[in-house]
Amino acid sequence: MSYISFQPSDHFITHVYSGNGSTNNQTSLGMTPDLVWVKSNNTGSPTQHYIVDKVRGDKKYISSNATTAEQTDSNTFDLVSGGFNLAGGNGWTNLTGRTYASWNWKAGGGQGSSNTDGSINTTYTSANTTSGFSISTYTGTGSDGTIGHGLGVAPKFVMVKSLSATTYWMCYHAALGNNKEFYLNATNAASTSITWNTTTPTSSVISLDSAGGSGVNVSGQTYVCYAFAEKKGFSKFGSYTGNGSTDGVFLYTGFKPAFVIIKSQGSGTHWRLLDNKRDTFNPSTKQLFSNNNAAEATDANYAIDFCSNGFKHRNTNSDLNQNAVNYIYMAFAEAPLVGSNNI
Repeated sequence: MSYISFQPSDHFITHVYSGNGSTNNQTSLGMTPDLVWVKSNNTGSPTQHYIVDKVRGDKKYISSNATTAEQTDSNTFDLVSGGFNLAGGNGWTNLTGRTYASWNWKAGGGQGSSNTDGSINTTYTSANTTSGFSISTYTGTGSDGTIGHGLGVAPKFVMVKSLSATTYWMCYHAALGNNKEFYLNATNAASTSITWNTTTPTSSVISLDSAGGSGVNVSGQTYVCYAFAEKKGFSKFGSYTGNGSTDGVFLYTGFKPAFVIIKSQGSGTHWRLLDNKRDTFNPSTKQLFSNNNAAEATDANYAIDFCSNGFKHRNTNSDLNQNAVNYIYMAFAEAPLVGSNNI
């Protein structure tokens, strides 16, 4: 069993709520988030994903399904103790008649400070070494370089987005290696790339290439970097090969998942987002997609069981469990399996 010395819900939680078009304070999360990712999940006009963090500042958002630069919201979206406060009828976060899913992470508790471990000093880095999550902002130099992430262990999943330019979301996953990249906002296959300077992240820095068209280190552009290290009993970042059966692949995580992201390594496939609050019993069939603004899809063809020690596929869907197709996943815990001997 997996040992853990903290409660997962103090560092990550899925939270669902209803919009009201007015003051709408969501402060009963039981934790204070530094990153909130929101998506409307019910039917109607599509809405963008809305990602705000404490390092960039309240009301400044980017969208996982879009390449656009950072925007500022005229409505209130403030990260506060216990959650976040909303005001105004923004359809992305607080429209009457809409329901919303939010995924909430705690970083270092606030904006943080400059990290000087890399050749490029970050503007701010807010790091949570307990749960293995950090947020950094920095300015590109146009020369190969490194940025410090503050985690003390090597991250296994990294997302970088330019805040000042129209660019793809650049993603690194340890299961693919340092010469591959994914785009969080697209259905593309994993592609061979030198974005990460063909260098695996270390316990202190992430390497960035400066080649033409780089989405991570163009001179003068500003960026945000979300870095995730694996923590036993809390998070797991891995890969698997589908079997094309409703008695599908089982992925052992060592915890009951609260939030799972899955992406096929092939082209034309969505990033599937599943959680334990939109589906409160098995099988989980309600899914959103980081790469588009569509409403929630509910279909037995997407079924997955959230188990006490991992998740199991009950589907043959090409986005999730097609025979002989390779996938990556990211999972965060609701509750761990606890052992007193750290095994």
